[in-house]
Amino acid sequence: MLANRRRSERRVCSRLAKIHLGAGSLPRDCTITDISAGGVKVVAEYLEVPPQFTIIFAPDHSRQCRLRWRIGHEFGAEFVD
Repeated sequence: MLANRRRSERRVCSRLAKIHLGAGSLPRDCTITDISAGGVKVVAEYLEVPPQFTIIFAPDHSRQCRLRWRIGHEFGAEFVD
């Protein structure tokens, strides 16, 4: 059995959000499939994810993220703000 290396408990969800990849790009739709105090697991089918990006949960709530892993259309990100 694999050890859980997470620093905080994760919660499974299915939440629509936006991902902003950087200057000059428009935010794109994505789905948050789990979230914790330290990061998120995201499904986004259409894009190359840079090492740093922003997840926009609501117009007044966003988080800066660092890409940690990617498998197909799913990826995990660590909150860095």
